[in-house]
Formats: sequence, C-alpha cells, structure tokens
Amino acid sequence: MLENAVSLRKKLFITPTLATVIGSFVLVTAAVILIIQAVTSETVIRQLGGTLVDMGMESSEIAFTEQLHAVTETGQYTQASWARNELSFDDPDLLVTYLYGALAPMDRVSFLVLVDETGAGVDVDRGEADGQLLGGDVTLASDIPSLMPLAEEAAKRTDPFWSDALYMPSREHTYFVYTHPLYEGDDYRGSLLIGMSLERISDITWHISTDDIIVFLMKEGSHQVIAHPTLHDKFDDLSSETPLLHVNQIADAFLAEFADMPRLKSSTFDIADGLHLHAGHDQDGYKRFVIIEERNENLMGMPARIGVHFPAEYLDQPLHQLMSAIVVGTVLLFLSLIGAIYLARRIARPVQRASVAAQEVAKLNLDAVEPLPSSVIRELDDLSKGFNAMVGGLTAFNRYVPRTLVQKLLSEGRADAPPEEREVAVLFTDIAGYTAASEGMSASQTAAFVNHHLSLLGAEITKRDGTIDKYIGDSVMAFWGAPDHLDNPAEHAAQAALGMAAAIHADNQKRQANGDKPVRIRVGLHLGPLVVGDIGAPGRVNYTVIGDTVNAASRLESLGKEIDPDAEVVILASEDIARHLSNDIECRPIGPQKVKGRAEPLQVVRLLA
Repeated sequence: MLENAVSLRKKLFITPTLATVIGSFVLVTAAVILIIQAVTSETVIRQLGGTLVDMGMESSEIAFTEQLHAVTETGQYTQASWARNELSFDDPDLLVTYLYGALAPMDRVSFLVLVDETGAGVDVDRGEADGQLLGGDVTLASDIPSLMPLAEEAAKRTDPFWSDALYMPSREHTYFVYTHPLYEGDDYRGSLLIGMSLERISDITWHISTDDIIVFLMKEGSHQVIAHPTLHDKFDDLSSETPLLHVNQIADAFLAEFADMPRLKSSTFDIADGLHLHAGHDQDGYKRFVIIEERNENLMGMPARIGVHFPAEYLDQPLHQLMSAIVVGTVLLFLSLIGAIYLARRIARPVQRASVAAQEVAKLNLDAVEPLPSSVIRELDDLSKGFNAMVGGLTAFNRYVPRTLVQKLLSEGRADAPPEEREVAVLFTDIAGYTAASEGMSASQTAAFVNHHLSLLGAEITKRDGTIDKYIGDSVMAFWGAPDHLDNPAEHAAQAALGMAAAIHADNQKRQANGDKPVRIRVGLHLGPLVVGDIGAPGRVNYTVIGDTVNAASRLESLGKEIDPDAEVVILASEDIARHLSNDIECRPIGPQKVKGRAEPLQVVRLLA
C-alpha cells in the first residue's frame, strides 16, 4: 500500500505537465532572446547616446578651439618674429601694420595690444564692429589701465596665459585676454595682449546652437556664464563688480535652474567621466538634459568649460523605444505562454478523455464510455480510432464472455483462466410450457420475447454477483463462486433466484394487462465441487464449469414440473444449498427425490418467494 501511495504521488497530470514543459520552453527561449536583445540594445543605445554626446561636445569644442588656436598661433608667431628682430618698438608704423594683418582674419578677436616693458606701444581695435579696424599708439597706464596688471604679470613669466574675466570700464564690457610675453634671448622686451569679448565669444555659441540645442560656456568651478546665444541681452548688467553673470541672470529660463538640477550618472548613456549630466524641465514641462564639462584642456588655458542643453528625447527616445519594445515583447511572451497552454490543453484533452474512458473500460462500464472524437493531430486521431474500435470489440466480447471473468482477467492482466476446482453454486432456469407460449409468434416476436425474458433473469444474476455461463434457448445456466471467490455462493444464488421470481411476477402483471399469457419458470439450485476455468480446444474455449453439480442443478430444475406444474415460479434447491442459507429465506422441505443420473436421492427444499 505504501509503495502504491508513493507511486501515485509521483504521477503527473498531462495538461499541467504539457503546459509547464511547453510553456517553460517558450518562456525560457523567448525570455532569453528578449533579455539578450534588451541588454544588447540597451548597451548599443547607451553607447550611441554617449557617442552622440561626445560628437556634439567635440563639435562645440572644435568651434571654440579653432578661434583660440588662431589666438595662440598669433602669439607664437609674434614671439618668433620678435626673436628674429623682424619687429621693433622703434618702428611703430610697422607694428601697427603687423597688428592690422594679424587681427583681420581673427573675426572673434576684439583687439590686439603690443607694448614694451614700460607699457607703451601700439594697439589695433575692431571699433564698432563695422569692419573698419582702428589702430595707433597706446600707453597702458593712461589709456587702458585695466590691462596694466597683465603686462606686469607677463614680465614675471615666460609662458603665455589667459586672464580671468576682465571688465574694462573704458569699453563697458568684459573680456578674456590672452597675454604672450616677448623675449629677445633671455631679455624681456614686452608683451602681446589679445582680447576676446563676451560678445565675440557668444557669437560662436550663437552660430553653433540651434532652436533645440543650446551651446554655452561657463567659467571653471562656478555657475558664471562666459558665452551664451542670448547673453547679448544682458551685457548692460556687466560691471567691475560683476564681470560675469550668474546662470540665473541670463535670458535662458531653463538654464537659470541649473544650480538646482540633479546630476545623473554619466554611465546611464555611457558618457565620458569628464562630462557632467544634469536633467530638468523647461517652462512647458518638457524634460531637457544639460551636459557640461568639468574642465577642458583643449581651450588653450582659457578658464572656461563647454556646456550644452537639449531635449531629453534625443537620448531618452531610443530608451523609450527600447522599453516599448520590451513591453511589446513581454506581452507577446505572455501571449505565447497562453498559446502554449491552449495548445497543451488541446493536445491533452483527447488523452484525458481516453484516460477517463480507459478507467471505465477497466471496470467494464462500456455503456458509460463515449466515443473519442477525431483530431487534426494524426497520432491523436489514430488513438481515437483505435480506442473506439477497442471499445466496440470489448462490447461485443463482453456479450459472449462472463462480465466478472473479463473484469478479473483485466484486473490481473491475464489472457486465460486455467481450470481449477472450486465449490460453486449452480443455477438452471427454464420456461414452463415454452412451446405453447411461443405459438402464434413470428420469428422476430419470439426473439424479442426470449431476449426480454433472459434480460430480466440476467439482471438478477448480475446483481447478485453471479456468472452467466450460457443461454440455452429460453434457459439460463449461471454459477456463483467463480471467477471471484464468494464467502457464501449458495446465499447469492438463492437471492438471485428469488429476485427472478419477483421480476417474473412484476412482468406477468404487465403482460396480463396487455392481454398476454403469463410466463411460468422453473429454477434449480445445487452447491458442490466443480472444475471451473477455460474448457475447450486451443482455438476456441469457454469459461465454464463441469461436474456432477451441474447435472444435479439441471435435474432439480426439471423436477419442478412434478412438484408444482402450475406455479408461476417454482424454485427447487438441494439440501447443500439450504444448509448455507440465512433465516431470511423461507424454505419448505420437499424430502428426498430421485433424480436422473444420481444413484442416491437428493434432499430437496423449495424456496418460497
């Protein structure tokens, strides 16, 4: 029992098993593909976003470094010319001409000043930006005192340098000045000062910005703006105390909130570590990103860093599309799971029907077995056809072989029943006056009459666990105690006989109501040892009983003609039967009776219905 219980616990149901296996396969396969695609796409998108940002920042950087490179190249060329004695403060006209030529191509430079160690020299200026250059003699101490500290600083060093934001009151504007010391050998001779105004630098940002992408310069280590496309509107706010405006002072409502914008992880879009990524929302509620450098070594020493802000969708849209693809993929994945479960159920349903039907077949409840439907799946369709054919064969087989025998053979997994000796109760029945009763009937009417009669008797035999051995015309031979063992086969046989009497009586009432003659039967019962099993030739056998007990039961049935020829039902049983009956069954002794085939008389009793 324990082994059977363990075995049952290990059994799996086909629908959840198929659904789990197919669904798991679909889930794992689709999920792996989806994950690989998502990870790969996410990596590509991050790298693409980082590449776009780097390219954008690099383009902005190039726009500035081209201008700054011209400034530094001019400083280096001037130093080289001075070292070769091609330039001299003794020839101011030559110096002015030189500065005119140097300033002309540098459209983002505001002025050039060339002074000696005392601060006296020449300068060239763009004036009112009308294309006409202005030049002449200059003395820093009196004419441009704000540049004097730079000239003094140049006398102390040999390398060129950029000034901090320098507000020049004489010009009412802020400049960044590139100062290049001039030497003859080891002797300091003066300096070249190249000034770039915030206006000129902002012009660069105006040219490289678009409606959506705004490029700006911010001072290193601060939120002060050096250049911005809209900075022109705020130049009047510049002063010696405020040479640069704070980001919240410029005409850029979005960038004005920069100080409060959270910084994001640069790794989100695979952005270089030197770039800071911030996010915020403009006045219309649209999200924008700000990317600003920590510092830029390529700006030739200018204390500035490049920044840019643009709609977040430039970077977010691919991620949103990726998320949408993931959502769609997930939905398709679940639809695939639902499809897998549906497919599993479609495959499993015929198998389940076959399983339930097979259990009914095992019990020989063939009437409860419904034919299996056909299937579009060839193997399942073959299963249905084969199973239906098997049930049809078993139905026919069950009509010719005792039901209990078939059940036993099926339960034991055997195909034969070898003869063995058992104590068996045998019953014989016969219709009294059958010939007279069937007179005037057609063949079909006779068959219907006999089939109905035998159905009544057979039902009682089956109800009492008996085995119908055979039908002999209108007679029935049945036995109890085989193939199943019964504790008291005599009791079962007697109860079946009494059931037959009740069934015949009820049927006769119907017959008489229909104007038909009543049916009278005789029943004989005997108990004794018999050989029971498969009897016959190898090619054709019958499960039956043989022995004297059979003959005795048959003779007792015939004896009924003498005991009570006019009775509706007469049931005669041997004393061997009566000895095993319960007190509920009423018996009337008949006494010893001589029967054909037996030397000794039989003690006979009559069972009273």
